[in-house]
Amino acid sequence: MQDLTQEILELVRRTSTDLPADVEAKLRASYSDEDDGTAAQGALDTILQNVDLARKNSTPICQDTGTPLFYVHYPEGMSTRKLKKMIQDAVTEATTLNYLRPNSVNAITGKNTGDNSGDDYYPTIHFEEVDEDQPLSIELMLKGGGCENVGTQYKLPNTDMGAGRDLAGVRKVVLDAVHQAQGRGCAPGILGVAIGGDRGASYLASKETLLGKIGDENPNPELNEMEDRITEEANQMGIGPMGFGGKTTVLDTKIKGLHRLPASYFVSVSFMCWAYRRRKMTVLNGEVSYEQ
Repeated sequence: MQDLTQEILELVRRTSTDLPADVEAKLRASYSDEDDGTAAQGALDTILQNVDLARKNSTPICQDTGTPLFYVHYPEGMSTRKLKKMIQDAVTEATTLNYLRPNSVNAITGKNTGDNSGDDYYPTIHFEEVDEDQPLSIELMLKGGGCENVGTQYKLPNTDMGAGRDLAGVRKVVLDAVHQAQGRGCAPGILGVAIGGDRGASYLASKETLLGKIGDENPNPELNEMEDRITEEANQMGIGPMGFGGKTTVLDTKIKGLHRLPASYFVSVSFMCWAYRRRKMTVLNGEVSYEQ
């Protein structure tokens, strides 16, 4: 089996230091939309300067390099055990090279491993098998603590908000999540929303939606319309970049529906900060390519 440790290391470097083009374009458009001389425009200007410097110097976009979340689609017959070891080794080396900050802390002892190694859950790796003639793909998302901490989950109906078990109720609780965050989690960010599933599957799916690009259309027309509406209404709250006020609180919204138990109706909301760090590498016939 091909050793991909160095190629995965390069995936980590690109993810940590080079913001995807779609995210940067949206941030630049948002800068132009804000009123001149406002704190909101100033915050976005600082963000964009940071993006340029990180790319030029190959240094992390944010000091919180986040939890590494890997999504691996591997051809039938490939060893997930070996892939996992390559990913772990690449993450450790990336930490040594300062592409990642040492972020892995034992929850019981409080001890930091110092190299982003951990148990079976750190770094987080999700595996899914595909047909043997399909390429190997590895997607990486770096999710910072600020945006992770403002993620939340609702159980509908919610009588306090008048939110029923329908899309109107979903819209109410998602906008409530934005209001409760008040710019924490380093707005402007992206909302990943999952409707249905059990508690665990719902949270997982809400994060998976964040692998898509800004502006991608939802294949479900009803959900696509609601994504646009939630983004528009969230930006009318006046929370703005970093909570300084302004027109840009959310850059995009992504929604996925899951099957659910009749007795349960969960809505999970995952936030991603402006440092929307995600990359993908593909391996086909031994050739490695990288996508934003």
